[in-house]
Amino acid sequence: MTLLSPAAAVEIVEVHPTSADARHCLARYYAEIAERFDGGFDPDRSSAPTLGEFAPPTGTFLLLRRNGALVGCGGFKRDAGGAAYLKRMWIAPEARGLGLGKRLLKALEEKARSLGYSTVRLETERSLTEAQQLYRASGYVEVAPFNEELYAHHWFEKTLR
Repeated sequence: MTLLSPAAAVEIVEVHPTSADARHCLARYYAEIAERFDGGFDPDRSSAPTLGEFAPPTGTFLLLRRNGALVGCGGFKRDAGGAAYLKRMWIAPEARGLGLGKRLLKALEEKARSLGYSTVRLETERSLTEAQQLYRASGYVEVAPFNEELYAHHWFEKTLR
């Protein structure tokens, strides 16, 4: 008898960024970071107040389902410099520790590569130490700020091979 790991039951699907499932994940994400960030969080004040640009053909928005339940999301759009700009990457607290963040990041990078991107950029807030560790462990290097994101303290970039 072969036992599947808890992460094996996870499906990654591409959806329109304004779909009901995407909005559900984003609402959970926004609520969590509003609690974690010192000054709260208002998505309307961020560098990606809407997600329309995360739709194909130049962007994507991915959801993770574990045993049918929504447990993560993330997407990217084309930034002004022509890089894939990752935003809204989140794993539900009940699904953390299963390697899903790494799996989602890899799926986003693969999608970016398939769309012709050679560079991926992202930024993160100082309290999201787990995210910073994931990005560094995944080959991202910290770079000078490349945007005016109100909620950012660390900017990262990775060249896709």
